[in-house]
Amino acid sequence: MFSAIARVFRTPDLRRKIAFTLAIIALYRLGAHIPAPFVDFPNVQSCLDQSAGTEGLLSLVNLFSGGALLQLSIFALGVMPYITATIIVQLLRVVIPHFESLYKEGQAGQARLTQYTRYLTIALALLQSTTLVTVARSGQLFGTTGVPECEQLLTNDVWWAQLLMIITMTAGTGLIMWFAELVTERGIGNGMSLLIFTSIAATFPTAMGAIWASRGFEVFLLVLAVGIVVVALVVFVEQSQRRIPVQYAKRMVGRRTYGGTNTYIPIKVNMAGVVPVIFASSLLYIPALIAQFNMQPGADNSIPGWVQWIQTYFTNGDHPIYMAVYFLLIVGFTYFYVAITFNPVEVADNMKKYGGFIPGIRAGRPTAEYLDYVLTRITLPGSLYLGLIALIPLIALATVGANQNFPFGGASILIIVGVGLETVKQIDAQLQQRHYEGLLR
Repeated sequence: MFSAIARVFRTPDLRRKIAFTLAIIALYRLGAHIPAPFVDFPNVQSCLDQSAGTEGLLSLVNLFSGGALLQLSIFALGVMPYITATIIVQLLRVVIPHFESLYKEGQAGQARLTQYTRYLTIALALLQSTTLVTVARSGQLFGTTGVPECEQLLTNDVWWAQLLMIITMTAGTGLIMWFAELVTERGIGNGMSLLIFTSIAATFPTAMGAIWASRGFEVFLLVLAVGIVVVALVVFVEQSQRRIPVQYAKRMVGRRTYGGTNTYIPIKVNMAGVVPVIFASSLLYIPALIAQFNMQPGADNSIPGWVQWIQTYFTNGDHPIYMAVYFLLIVGFTYFYVAITFNPVEVADNMKKYGGFIPGIRAGRPTAEYLDYVLTRITLPGSLYLGLIALIPLIALATVGANQNFPFGGASILIIVGVGLETVKQIDAQLQQRHYEGLLR
């Protein structure tokens, strides 16, 4: 293991790529701590200390920004606009034929889709930064009332000052996209994924330190042990796949013989990745957000009943009803996302076009039905696995009183493990290209 790591740093080209990637990550983390213009930094830090672990509605966005969101930094939005834009473009392939045709055109079409994703990212960043500045100006960013520091987060709230903050945060999102593309082109690859990995990993020391300080060393060790088990489980499931054998018949083209090879179609247990967890979290965010903007008492100085109902069941992560709805939404979104990203009919048609078939299954429609049969059944354990992993932070909150940003569960651990495995594979592939054994054996 250590000899393999030493080979990585003895390879000049690979060493330069890793150094470049680390430099970009350092700049990214630096920008996450530089406050935007007209932000009262001491007041923001004071409110962060007072509301630690209670950000609730903004916890997911704050997680993906590496804590920069609640600090109102120039990188406050983090990678969330890009993630949202990417998911939207993928979903639009189902309803817009032009997007689907671009996807099938190969590299040129993919470049066009990437350009559309960039435009949509900037538009979403503009919208989200406007919302963030408005919420910060109203004093409701941290959800605290009666705290003077949290109601005065801006040193100047005139319209041009707010406009400058919005432009700065939107430009910060554009700069993050550029950083990600630089890492993809000149670094070790997977630029945006690595920046997401960095944002989430940056919150781990703070989260673990908070558990130690609030619950004691015994609970800290318990959480660490649970974390090791969860990481091992996630690695096992993420690497698990059903391999459907495929054979290609021999065919003569001129004097040459093509085909006659055996391969397989890998169907992962978790084909949806972390997207269903993000979908479910975002959907549950909507009713709580609506209730937050309707918290004003009525004529009889009472809060509306429907607002109280949402506050009781959809803002408390440790409530059983919230957990049940969250779990069911993740299971449903897993089936939905797998259905739109893996098309059995398209795969069966491509196999038939190139003379491929599954042993024992006729080409064409029977192959598509067989693939759909396998996909439907293998998605069930994958969806249950995603739901259980996503519930770990909520269960930890209910049992040991840990923060909702419990580091070993939910979207965070799925992304950390997934990106970590992919990065190791990238480095391993580059080592093998240089005639080494690689990291993996």
